Amino acid sequence: MKALKYLSIFILPVTAYISFNSYGWLCHLPFIIFFIIMPLVELIFKPNKYNFTKDEEKKEKENKIYTAILYATVPIQFIFLYLFFDAVQDVNLSNLELIGRIISMGLLCGAIGLNVGHELGHRNNRFDEFLGELLLLTSLNAHFLPYHNAGHHFNVATPKDAATARKNELIYTFYIRSHFSSYFQAWNLENKRLKESNRSWFHLQNRMVIYTLCNILILSNIYYFLGIFVLLAFIAAAVFGIIQLETVNYIEHYGLLRNKNDHGRFERVKRTHSWNSDHAIGQAMLFNLSRHSDHHYNGAKHYQLLKSLPESPQMPTGYPGMMILSLFPPLWFRLMNKKLEEIS
Repeated sequence: MKALKYLSIFILPVTAYISFNSYGWLCHLPFIIFFIIMPLVELIFKPNKYNFTKDEEKKEKENKIYTAILYATVPIQFIFLYLFFDAVQDVNLSNLELIGRIISMGLLCGAIGLNVGHELGHRNNRFDEFLGELLLLTSLNAHFLPYHNAGHHFNVATPKDAATARKNELIYTFYIRSHFSSYFQAWNLENKRLKESNRSWFHLQNRMVIYTLCNILILSNIYYFLGIFVLLAFIAAAVFGIIQLETVNYIEHYGLLRNKNDHGRFERVKRTHSWNSDHAIGQAMLFNLSRHSDHHYNGAKHYQLLKSLPESPQMPTGYPGMMILSLFPPLWFRLMNKKLEEIS
């Protein structure tokens, strides 16, 4: 029964289906639910700091339902891509209705394509990682995987990390720095890995080569079979998904930096180096991504086992609300800079 709360993610495809088959304000239903209603509801409910006991953790670690829910999102994501391609070709759509459907697909790209892709990409088996790669490709963001695992987790909370927002850094400039820096660093990491095994960078074992070819294949096929309009709509949805990812990166690590030891090296990553949120709705719908402090402490830990710990710095509200707040820099800086002072 503990696993069933994570089925709440399927509210998103249900509302996206309504968006794809409706007109007027219903085309914006997923956005209304996830970025208006959810933030308001999370202000009402108290945070959920409950952690499994040792016996429960042992039992839930072996519970296959948690992974089955992740697996179920993979075909759903591809089915909804197909539905989206049809939905944006509706000649009766107004511009606002078209935007609503693109945003709805973009929410799927963010919450399923990127978030579930991230979770599966951390698994220590090739099948799960492959499913994660497929999901990440639906947002044209597969480079996330090599950079996130070998770059972000290694350099988090340091100036070397593209995905760690500096104090007083505008989110809009962070988008550009984080996305493009992580892309180039992903290439560097893969090139270095191939060089260490005496292989050329242009090799089929270079994941960035494969991901680039896959992106070209995806885009060229959409253009060939469906035309330029559908291609542009898909790119817009993927970009909206990427913007969600980078917004989450921004709020997860804003202003937090590791100290250096006497040898000039950064201290080990602790649970104090990521912002945490224990708001229950966001926890369930994002597969405990909001328990981010524990995730960085142990990146291989499966999502259902992540803990809330008192030493982790806490966000004032859940992810949807914090994402909206971050778009208004004066309000964001006023609130979060004060929080940084409190924990320093």
